[in-house]
Amino acid sequence: MKRVLLVNTNLERAPYPVPPLGLCLLADALGARYEVKIYDGVFDGGRNLIALVREFNPDFIGFSIRNIDDVVMDREIFYMDDILEKFIRPVKKITDVPVILGGSGFSIFPAELMAMTGADFGIVGEAEAVLPVLLDRIQQHMDTSDLPCLITAKSPEVQAGLGLEYSAPVQGRFAGIDRRIDFTPYLSKGVYSIQTKRGCAHACIYCTYPLIEGRKFRMRSPSDIATEIEDAHQRLGYITFEFVDSTFNDPEGHAESICREIISRNIKVRLRTMGINPRHANEQLFELMLRAGFVQIDATPDSASPRILKNLCKGFDLVSIERMALMIRKFDIPTMWFFLFGGPGEDEVTFRETLDFIDNFIDPADLVYMNAGLRIYPRTPLYAIAEKEGRIAAGQTVFRPPVYYYSANIAKNRLDQLIRQAALLRHNCIPALETAPLPEMVAEAVEIRKIHQLEEPMFRTLLRIRAKWRREGKI
Repeated sequence: MKRVLLVNTNLERAPYPVPPLGLCLLADALGARYEVKIYDGVFDGGRNLIALVREFNPDFIGFSIRNIDDVVMDREIFYMDDILEKFIRPVKKITDVPVILGGSGFSIFPAELMAMTGADFGIVGEAEAVLPVLLDRIQQHMDTSDLPCLITAKSPEVQAGLGLEYSAPVQGRFAGIDRRIDFTPYLSKGVYSIQTKRGCAHACIYCTYPLIEGRKFRMRSPSDIATEIEDAHQRLGYITFEFVDSTFNDPEGHAESICREIISRNIKVRLRTMGINPRHANEQLFELMLRAGFVQIDATPDSASPRILKNLCKGFDLVSIERMALMIRKFDIPTMWFFLFGGPGEDEVTFRETLDFIDNFIDPADLVYMNAGLRIYPRTPLYAIAEKEGRIAAGQTVFRPPVYYYSANIAKNRLDQLIRQAALLRHNCIPALETAPLPEMVAEAVEIRKIHQLEEPMFRTLLRIRAKWRREGKI
């Protein structure tokens, strides 16, 4: 039986480590035809990779590239240097088996990463259907040029698959993450990732989700989702499950059905989720989420200025955001809010419109993340806007250095100043450059949570300490 080694090259653990859901699903898709191992680099950082390659002696090696950079302009952490030095180059020095790239980061910059790494093949977007066929053809020395979403070292300019309307179902897919990797480090520091669907039908101008997963929602059944959570909970016990969809409550009614299924089975777990779409937020949804076990949500409106919401093509209006914020406060659901400043048309007026919303609608106990500048990605509407405005040259690469969009209506240094001023006056507003709390603050939070046996999300504990430190003049 041929052996396949799948390597998770993600080294980022802030704000918490994320297990390699995609690789686990890919391992499941390879099934019993291959002997598959997953190397998880999140905690090991490549230290034991070479020993594993020598011991396992794989016939194929796949590297998953999740992120290229940290999308914070003035910090500009470029992950690919470490990925090359700690994972790809050391492996290529000791084996000449085919190297295959994939993952969300690769799917955005496939040609650039093929050239940078010297890989043999790359798969853009979903790999579950393509990889087994690719491996078969490599073994049989057959042509691979007709495979969708595939890039080869000989044809790196072919970027087929981006924006592809996938038809493959997502039913019956169980990642079994803790069965595939050593999940022990995640028990105290991370989450168990759950995907309820793929695809995104929205058209936010900067976003790559539709390019990677397709523009149509493909849902898993609530029964499958609840079964996966129930099974993992029985094995792992106390762990938070995170729904990692781009927006949890799309399409309308799907999230409610998932919650009802969890409630009906009396599964007692802690849940959290990424973006809630204001347009489909309602009191019944939040009531069901609390009953199902949700302890935290993320709200990602990006702006609270009517003009900017329209320019970003968010698909909802300010009234919808205000209504959602009132419901969040009514049900006291701990929330991390995310805002992006500097998009097309941003000026001091639109900035203050968002600030007014923060002051009037967001609970001071909830975190507000404030980022300046929008990362420009290829094949997105924002790329076309930047090109039209002369911010980038026609066809310019935005791979490295990362390129950001800033509104022509407000200078970058002025926008940065406004964000810093807003954060100084509001203990719950955090500029992007300050998202990592001080080690001393974290230590105090851990001690307080232990003494008082707090179950609240860590960010609420940290925000209270931050407010106290400010009163005491420590920061």
